[in-house]
Amino acid sequence: MYKFTSVKNQADKYILSLDNHVSIMEALMAFCQEKGILCGEIGGLGAVNHATFRYLNPSTMKYVDKTFDEQMEITNLTGNISQKDGKPYLHVHITASRSDYSCIGGHLLDARINGACELFVTAFPGTFAGRRTDAETGINLYEF
Repeated sequence: MYKFTSVKNQADKYILSLDNHVSIMEALMAFCQEKGILCGEIGGLGAVNHATFRYLNPSTMKYVDKTFDEQMEITNLTGNISQKDGKPYLHVHITASRSDYSCIGGHLLDARINGACELFVTAFPGTFAGRRTDAETGINLYEF
C-alpha cells in the first residue's frame, strides 16, 4: 500500500511513497495507525484519476460532495492529523490540475493514485484533546 522512510536524524518525520492505484486516505490512515500518530501535519503531491472532494455550504450547513473521474496532477495536498474517539483523524485539502491546466480543489474525502504520490508526514510529540463538533458550524474543530 505504501513504502516509507524516516528522514535522517528526524525520528518524527517520514517520507511516504504510495503504491499506484491505492486510496490516499486509506494509506494515510493505515500509516498513522501503524505509527501511532495522533498529532501532526501532511504535505504532498502526485497524480490521481479519481477523486471525491467535499465543500461545506455555510448558508445551508450541508456538505456537498463531488467526484471527478479524470487524470489530474496534485499540485498541493496539505492537511493535519489529530485524534477523534482515540483514533487518528485526518483533515486533508487538495488542489488538482486538469489537462486544460485549470485547477479544482477542496476538502479531500478520497482519491485514487494513478501514477505516483509522494507525501511528507511530520508527527508531533504527544497529543492534545482532539476534535469536537462545533454546534454552530457543524465542523469538527480542534479541542485544546
